[in-house]
Amino acid sequence: MKPIIGVLSLYDQERESIWMLPGYMAGITTAGGIALQVPLTITPADWQQIAGMFDGFLFTGGQDIDPFLYGQHKEGSGELCGQRDQTETMIYRYAAALDLPILGICRGIQWINVMEGGTLYQDLPKERPSAIDHHMHPPYDRTAHQVTVVPNSPLDRLWHAQKKGVNSYHHQGVYELADSLRAMAYAEDGLIEAVYHPEHSFLWGVQWHPEFSFQSDPDQLSIFRIFVQACRQRKRR
Repeated sequence: MKPIIGVLSLYDQERESIWMLPGYMAGITTAGGIALQVPLTITPADWQQIAGMFDGFLFTGGQDIDPFLYGQHKEGSGELCGQRDQTETMIYRYAAALDLPILGICRGIQWINVMEGGTLYQDLPKERPSAIDHHMHPPYDRTAHQVTVVPNSPLDRLWHAQKKGVNSYHHQGVYELADSLRAMAYAEDGLIEAVYHPEHSFLWGVQWHPEFSFQSDPDQLSIFRIFVQACRQRKRR
């Protein structure tokens, strides 16, 4: 049976709408999973009723994380979404406690770091000026910069490559890495681009966007594949 993977919703504040990028769903389905969008409005009571159906979770990109959650005041952060932070806190804690597979993309890697006790750069252009373009323009299925993969890391074992071109669309990033996490890749300017939790069966975060490039880049598809594989193994327990 295919694993069922919860994909955390995006929120459009201007339109007051909950939505989803098709690439997140397509990446999971192409890799052999069933993707179900998780609404941001779900209550704790309702969550308890449906939580058991999921075999893993994908934390998506989107709004900045409230800096209060990592002990800072708002100084450079953009649009926030309190409802999203609240819902994702509930679901992350549930998934991490049960060692359910977790993949975080863009905001998702930042969310993992914050939930594990790390901090963020609130605005990279101001706090960490770089010659690297971390906020590229469309199309997003092309290379914005290179990342260096940490030797013997899970990503190294997946890709068997020291360097890799990735896309990039973010203005925040990992500052202080949580003690529980390990870096798997760095940008050319030293910014952490991928992390994992060595004590979890599968807990990965990437700063780039494989959902935009998996159709043309087998290495990006492999991220979805190894995630779905971990969810499938969890389902068989």
